[in-house]
Amino acid sequence: MLTQLGGLRVERQPSDLYKALMTRGTFPILFITATRIGDAVLSSGLIRRLADEIPNARFTVVAGPVAAPLFVDMPALDEIIVFEKSKDGGHWFKLWRQVRRRKWGLVVDLRGSAISRFLSTKRRAVFRKALNGGPVHKVIEAARVLRIEDEPAAPYLYTSPETEMAAVEITAGEGPILALAPSANWVGKTWPVERFAQVGMQLLGEGGPLQGGRLMVLGGPEDAHIGQSLRDVVAKDRFIDVVGKVDLLTAYACLKHARLFIGNDSGLMHIAAAAGVPTVGLFGPSDDRLYGPWGVKARVVRGPRTLEQIVAVDPSFQQAVCHMMDLPVDTVVAAAKDLLAET
Repeated sequence: MLTQLGGLRVERQPSDLYKALMTRGTFPILFITATRIGDAVLSSGLIRRLADEIPNARFTVVAGPVAAPLFVDMPALDEIIVFEKSKDGGHWFKLWRQVRRRKWGLVVDLRGSAISRFLSTKRRAVFRKALNGGPVHKVIEAARVLRIEDEPAAPYLYTSPETEMAAVEITAGEGPILALAPSANWVGKTWPVERFAQVGMQLLGEGGPLQGGRLMVLGGPEDAHIGQSLRDVVAKDRFIDVVGKVDLLTAYACLKHARLFIGNDSGLMHIAAAAGVPTVGLFGPSDDRLYGPWGVKARVVRGPRTLEQIVAVDPSFQQAVCHMMDLPVDTVVAAAKDLLAET
């Protein structure tokens, strides 16, 4: 089976990408990824693919401030450059000054910027938006940058032994863990926290598929109120509140110990799916064809309205109104039970 990387045609076997780009000494790769957490997670598998197939690769990762912590535990990491936007557009010139003096083996630019054209590199893999065709999932879109869409790289985050041990300590205890992430970056995508509580009670309560289990709640520092809202779902000794208390990679490691995750369309949802936990993603005013949780253990749940119907009501997605109110608790509980049975 043949594929291409930066215009070079190679046979797709485990070591062929390495052979195509092999050089003496280390092979420096500049990897320019997304600003948002979810987008950075969905393209993270490309780093693993490159690391697996180019044993002497060393990475410099460029990411936005919130996404940059996702890459701190990478074993072949030289540097993380935090890419902060400026109003005058000077952020691109600043980045160019930081990376222009190095001779790169490969530049992977998922931002589709012009900067890669002005860098010294053996190969370039630059995102280009498709001009035709239907919606394409972001994992496939990222895979096209390296011309590996026939074998897309599943999202993957590296964690250190210290991060994994911290997660073991946080999740220590008896009983399966139900993980809930009721937050999102916009109220329009946020299912009411009271409904998350009802789902938790039905799944963890008497007769539920996770009866006697524990509840883990995740979110950022700005979501502290969420943990308080869900404390009464289970007894105190079965409640794990990590909202705003752990970094993203520790949250990822904690999710590896969960039996089920339920959350809004958010970065945490993509982190959960990448961790391999069965994931139920709740969608309303966002396109699950592009941003659905990735993997065979992932499911998307919607209310009765289609995305097109929601767009008709709020075309610019600027209204401070929840578009998730028509998603019933019973629909989410049923999807969760089905996924638990299947996994």
